[in-house]
Amino acid sequence: MVKVPVDILQQLRKTGQEHVLAWWDQLPEGERRELVDQLKGIHFDQLRNLFNQRECAVSLPASEKIQPVPAIRMGSAASEARQIGEEALRNGEVAVLMVAGGQGSRLGFDHTKGMFPISPVKNKSLFQIHAEKVLALGRRYGRPLPFLVMTSPATHGETESFFLQHDCFGLRREDVSLFCQGTLPALDMATGKLLLEKRGRIFTSPNGHGGVLTALADSGLLGWLRRQNVKNIFYFQVDNPLVNIADPVFLGHHLAAEAEVSSKIVRKEGPTDKLGNVVLIDGSCCIIEYSDLPESLGHQTDENGELRIWAGSPAIHIFNLDFLTQITQGPSRLPYHVARKKVPYLDETGKRVEPGRENALKFEMFIFDVLPMAQRWTVVETSRSEEFVPLKNATGPDSPLVVRQAISNQAAQWLEKAGVKVPRLANGDAAVPLEISPLFALDAEELAAKVDRTLEIQEPTYLAT
Repeated sequence: MVKVPVDILQQLRKTGQEHVLAWWDQLPEGERRELVDQLKGIHFDQLRNLFNQRECAVSLPASEKIQPVPAIRMGSAASEARQIGEEALRNGEVAVLMVAGGQGSRLGFDHTKGMFPISPVKNKSLFQIHAEKVLALGRRYGRPLPFLVMTSPATHGETESFFLQHDCFGLRREDVSLFCQGTLPALDMATGKLLLEKRGRIFTSPNGHGGVLTALADSGLLGWLRRQNVKNIFYFQVDNPLVNIADPVFLGHHLAAEAEVSSKIVRKEGPTDKLGNVVLIDGSCCIIEYSDLPESLGHQTDENGELRIWAGSPAIHIFNLDFLTQITQGPSRLPYHVARKKVPYLDETGKRVEPGRENALKFEMFIFDVLPMAQRWTVVETSRSEEFVPLKNATGPDSPLVVRQAISNQAAQWLEKAGVKVPRLANGDAAVPLEISPLFALDAEELAAKVDRTLEIQEPTYLAT
């Protein structure tokens, strides 16, 4: 018979969480075992400390200390940087990390978001688009890149099945590593009590995109990458199909500066743009969430009438492997942020309650908290049209309609640079769906070297090998 270990019983009593065993006697052996396994993974003192600090507000310095971040502008020393980055790719010193733990709920899609079909002609999934870019990079530079995919408990099984079903989209299976981010229990907002999802299960939620770093360390992947001679990890999020994966120019700037962290930025479209604000604070590169930036500071302009805090984060970074090893150990781990959410739970009678307002605290780590830990860093500008169009909503901004058009528009730009005429709408958008397979061309230069300049674009067009 499964019993609750004595040390866990002591922890439950000490922290006032004995209620999670209210239905212990009614649970089958399998559910008892699962509940004990859950309890073994909970750091009760940490949860209590997080609850006690729940009212601590985000502390920002005085506005005059928040300065525009110095950035390497597009095209600056690009040829020199490209050579450095390409050498690292040829030497197999770069891995690719994709954060893909989210579900497609906001899209009305009942699967992991990476499975969403989004390319404008072939309807390729986000997963396929990104995997083909990694495959094409490996072919271009003669060395396969390790492709790390962070999932969540809710999406891991489905993601793994999807990759296997599609034979890893041409990648070698040994080059694809799926790993699951950690979770934390949610706590009742008023009491700090653990919430039960069902009688034998505590409600937990993913620990935020910053959890990718501790998950890398805890999974053993950091050590494995070191043994593969990987020195830097390129990081991006699955919902951005335009991302220029392991961009050699970006890599080159990062390596030339011997940076511990490098970040790409895009110019904000307005003072309330819903992007993290990349800024300089006391000599450190930092990101301030758009919701935390003081309104007066967000609207400030410079002598040219441009936004003073102009740099937005598309969540594209490069991390030095030694630096990641350092910050994922001991007390230097990332801090937790508090989010107030509506979480269904079982009440003391065992009845499921669907709360009408926020009732629970969730705790998350954010990837951008890594930036100020770095002593050496770089920031490199890119453009939205070339590299940033997130897929988030079913309709309106950041919707499939917008994203498919952006993919077509990028293809149109590349084709026109190669001398191919592309029909345009009055607003400048590509008039027909266009798609370029990453296996045909990864950038405008490669396309120009391959495409037939006499090509006539009059209907949906897909360029592939």
